[in-house]
Amino acid sequence: MFDDFQLNDDKPYYLQVKDYLKEIILKGMIQADTRLPSTRELSKMLKVSRNTIIEAYNYLEDEGFIYQKKAKGYFVSKIQNTQKTVFNIEWREKLTKLATLADKIDITKSEPKWEKGMISFKSISPDPNLFDVDELKRAFLNRISLEEGKILNYGYARGYKPLIDEIKKYLKLKGINLKGKDVIITNGYTEALNLVLGAVCNDKDEILCENPTHNTAINAMRLKGLNLIPVDIEEWGLNLEILEDRIKNNNPKLLYLTPSYHNPTGVVFSPENRLKILEIAKKYKLPILEDGFNEELRYYSSHILPLAALDDGNSIIYISSFSKVLFPGLRIGWILADEVLIDYIESLKRSLNIHTSFLDQAILFEYLNGGNLEKYINKVKRIYRDKFEWALECVKKYIPHKRILGEGGLHLFLELNSASARDVLKECLKQGVIFTPGEVFYIDDKGENTLRLGISRVTNEEIERGFKIIGDVVKKLEGLK
Repeated sequence: MFDDFQLNDDKPYYLQVKDYLKEIILKGMIQADTRLPSTRELSKMLKVSRNTIIEAYNYLEDEGFIYQKKAKGYFVSKIQNTQKTVFNIEWREKLTKLATLADKIDITKSEPKWEKGMISFKSISPDPNLFDVDELKRAFLNRISLEEGKILNYGYARGYKPLIDEIKKYLKLKGINLKGKDVIITNGYTEALNLVLGAVCNDKDEILCENPTHNTAINAMRLKGLNLIPVDIEEWGLNLEILEDRIKNNNPKLLYLTPSYHNPTGVVFSPENRLKILEIAKKYKLPILEDGFNEELRYYSSHILPLAALDDGNSIIYISSFSKVLFPGLRIGWILADEVLIDYIESLKRSLNIHTSFLDQAILFEYLNGGNLEKYINKVKRIYRDKFEWALECVKKYIPHKRILGEGGLHLFLELNSASARDVLKECLKQGVIFTPGEVFYIDDKGENTLRLGISRVTNEEIERGFKIIGDVVKKLEGLK
């Protein structure tokens, strides 16, 4: 016995010894009241220090797995209910319609997966090599030294007040009038969207959506049982003629939009298009849910105000996060809306998950309060802009296309002349290149010949090599080669 014990450097030795002994006791390999080797004997057998064994025995005694007899040593305790039964359930028969639908539309499961060695254009998350890790460490140490144990206790559903105030300052600098409005902190963009939908939409309600749009948004809305009505995206923004027609012929509860660096197209709605959208929404008394996706990664044009900054009323709900530029692993987003609506959303959030991690919120506040975001954005904008321009050059050089959409951000959206993006992907996978076919972003059956190419986490050399492979496949499928 004990000859199968192996140490590793991932965990303190005394805990490894404790867990090993606990496991063999639970398996019944050592019977109750059996004397264990002395600390000196076991240390020699397991090739660890005697102090390690003493510490392990102390923990096992505290947990009730062993007991000590004075001058006689340690013995195995009687473990209650050690006889196990086998009772299995066929859980597929118990699943709700919600769970089966979530599984059905989960593209992380259904789409081809990245494998080691592939060039991947699937991701549009930021490059982790660019993160200000040292500044984040300082932010953590500063905040934990100030707050101490308080920050590790329960917090408030509304959020960490210093961060809320910091977000409000940030929103004011975007030109947004905060009078009569409030902010609630969420677990990223996804929870923000789900909370808004949960607060204002009922089953079978209709929502007007730009088409194509964020796949996460499509899934969230479908899981809520909502009917999605598509409104086409053009190179300058939303198709206004279709928008007004859809409003007249339906009864939409909300209009969902991503007017800046739209996902997946990268389109930035023109100022004229934004004003006309607001005019139409006001005419038909239609609330707007604005997604502030990637607004910071502006490479060329002058600053364009979000819709929320163009109307001083309370008809616009604005949701956003820093996830596409800064620390997406922190999972912090927010909702800006009418204070009455935020009050209801607060109760909804409290009933679902109590609050977003106060420690994460405090760290982010400290980081933002130190002026680090501005420095970081200035740094990464130059890097991402250069990469974007290189990717654009490579697309034009290597991939035959009908049009390229996108004015910034971390991706390009291509419409091919005739080839199916699925067929292109199938052939590219054989050559170690993967991307996201555009059809997953469409509400209807459009987008078969479109694809999104994420560029944030690949090198310039990988961009050129990968785009050349994609281009060669497209040429072959379209009979150009």
